[in-house]
Amino acid sequence: MKKIIFIFFIFIALAAYGQDMEYALAKESIRDLDSIVTPNGIWENFELAIGGINQSVYTRGNDRDNPVIVFVHGGPASPMSPVMWMYQRPLEEFFTIVNYDQRGAGKTYLRNDTTLLTNAMTIEWFVKDLIALTDSIRQRYGKEKVVLMAHSWGTVVSMNAVLKRPDLFYAYVGLGQVISFLDNERLCYEFGLNEARRRNDSIAIKEMESVAPYPGDETVTGDRISIVRKWALNYGGFTAYRKVPKFYYYAPLLSPDYSSLEIETIEGGALFTLPKILPELLKVDFKKVDKFPIPVFMFMGRHDFTTPAEPVLEWLNSVKAPLKRIIWFENSGHLIPMEEPGKMLVTLLQEIRPLAVNSNSIR
Repeated sequence: MKKIIFIFFIFIALAAYGQDMEYALAKESIRDLDSIVTPNGIWENFELAIGGINQSVYTRGNDRDNPVIVFVHGGPASPMSPVMWMYQRPLEEFFTIVNYDQRGAGKTYLRNDTTLLTNAMTIEWFVKDLIALTDSIRQRYGKEKVVLMAHSWGTVVSMNAVLKRPDLFYAYVGLGQVISFLDNERLCYEFGLNEARRRNDSIAIKEMESVAPYPGDETVTGDRISIVRKWALNYGGFTAYRKVPKFYYYAPLLSPDYSSLEIETIEGGALFTLPKILPELLKVDFKKVDKFPIPVFMFMGRHDFTTPAEPVLEWLNSVKAPLKRIIWFENSGHLIPMEEPGKMLVTLLQEIRPLAVNSNSIR
């Protein structure tokens, strides 16, 4: 009997080892395909000392002479670096793409003493970081300016950075743009509740009505937000036609740039960051900004009810800017880079690259 048990456990161990090997080989295949091998390419992962801490930066592109896009991730504390392998490779043929893990996010969260961040988790600090990063990137790669591209929470940081230092940027591209946080919450709630009633979903109706009126005069807490977002996601308001975007949630597991430990800390960064940022986030409102100093492009998912379109359309119709465009992504929700990567690439080539490609170097 002992021999049988021993053989059983050996079998289990070998099976687990085989699965680990298959997983490692799959990850190595992605790493190899993801490698930048062109002679004039850029492929750098490094830490940059800005804002009193070291922040993790990822720079990739086939040709260092291409225009630079600085991408500012959402969340707060939802880094794009562990999922960029899914969609970014085609972009790298025409742009140098710079991602970074913001303070409190991803590897930056893991590799810094969070006690040093307690009083430095404000929108102002995030904006200073972005400006310092951009200036450093310009010098590092000999560029006069960069294109600024931001997603969701990152649009809050980026809009403020443009208003402070427009001289750094050729153009601004907003994905999942935030104009008014509270307007977004109201519209997200209305979408979820209306869908629940249309589908006669009694569980959803009960949960949604439990936080009514929303956002209302009651404090908007993380728990209230979670209930509203849960049902908006369930009805396709986060990713079009999907209840749960497994492709997004599981993608970090295959990231060439993230170890198992680093993947585990992504959630920790979010739990650390959101409570500190939320009070300020509730007050975000760009509706009074009537002049924008650089060309502005809004990439908008037709099914996005995480950051609904209505406030963006109203603002863009009233604001004065050198150039302003709305580009609809008909089959996207909140995750345009992964839901419609082809259209995003074509749009960047047609609309954005010409603004920067003829620029002079500062080298």
